[in-house]
Amino acid sequence: MSNLDVKPSASVCGGREDVSAAPVRELLAGRLTPLGESTEVRRLLPNLGRRMIGAWCFVDHYGPDDIAREPGMQVPPHPHTGLQTVSWLHEGEVLHRDSLGSKQTVRPRELGLMTSGRGISHSEESPRDHARYLHGAQLWVALPDAQRHIAPAFEHHAELPEVTAPGLHATVILGELDGSASPGSVHTPLVGADLTLAEGAAARLPLQPDFEYAALAMSGRVDVDGVPLTPGSLLYLGAGRRDLPLLADTASSLMLLGGEPFAEKLIMFWNFVARTAEEISQARDDWHTGTRFGEVHGYDGARLLAPALPPTPLKPRGRER
Repeated sequence: MSNLDVKPSASVCGGREDVSAAPVRELLAGRLTPLGESTEVRRLLPNLGRRMIGAWCFVDHYGPDDIAREPGMQVPPHPHTGLQTVSWLHEGEVLHRDSLGSKQTVRPRELGLMTSGRGISHSEESPRDHARYLHGAQLWVALPDAQRHIAPAFEHHAELPEVTAPGLHATVILGELDGSASPGSVHTPLVGADLTLAEGAAARLPLQPDFEYAALAMSGRVDVDGVPLTPGSLLYLGAGRRDLPLLADTASSLMLLGGEPFAEKLIMFWNFVARTAEEISQARDDWHTGTRFGEVHGYDGARLLAPALPPTPLKPRGRER
C-alpha cells in the first residue's frame, strides 16, 4: 500500500526519547486519507502524538467498506525502500503484484509480507470479481541499518500459528507471542497478532516487559486495560507490562502491535524509509528515471509519480511528540 498524499510531510522517526518505560494509556485518533478511487483509510501511524511502536512505523486501518458496486482498492505501481509491508485482511481480497514477478491474492487471515530492502515496486488492487466488503490493515516495519539494503523479497503465508485461551483466539502475524512464532521474516524483535474475543470474554494476554505495545481496534467493543476502544482507534500502551487485560463487551477483534523500541533514527517520506535526505532524493530520482525499482507487469494503469520534496531540509531525529 502506498502513501497517496500528494503533499506528504516527512516523518522523523526512531530513537528512544519518547518511549515510555512504564505502562501508559494513550489513545490516538486516526486521520482520514483517501486511497485510490473508492477506499478511505484511517492513518494511525505516523501520528502527531506517536511516530513508531517498536519497528512498526506506519499503520492504516480501512473498512469495513461495501465495495459491491465499486472498484475497491486500486493502488497503482509505486516504490518502497528500507521497510517491510504487511497486508492483513479481515474481509475481502487484495491482489498483489511486484517487480520481482510475484502475483498473489491475499485473503483474510493470510500474511502478505513484502521486504523492500534496497528497492522494490508493487501494486495492490481488489480483484475484478471481488467480495462485497473490504476490511483490513496495512502496516510497515522499518528495517534496521544492517538489513535495509538487502535484496527485495515477497512472502505469502496462508497458515499461521495460533494461541488460544477461554474466549480468546490469537493469530501470530509476525514475530512471537506466548511461545508461538510466525514464519514471516523479521529483522528486529517485534510482534504482530490478530486477536478475536467472544462476547463477554475476559483474558490476560502475556507480554514482554522490554517491548512497547499498542492495540488497534478492528471491530466490536473491547476494553483494553480498562480503556474502551471503538473500531479504527489505536491505544498506545508503553512498555514495562507482563500481561494485558482484555474485556469484550461484544464479539470483538483487535490487533496487537509491539516490539523492542527502535533505537535508530530515520526519515520517512512518501514510500521511502531512509537515514539521510540524500537517500530520499536519490530514491525519488531513481523511481522517476526507471532505475533500481524494476517494473510491475499486469496492472491496468499508470504508475504513481513521487510527490515533490518538501522545501525544508530533511533531518533524522528522535521520535518527537
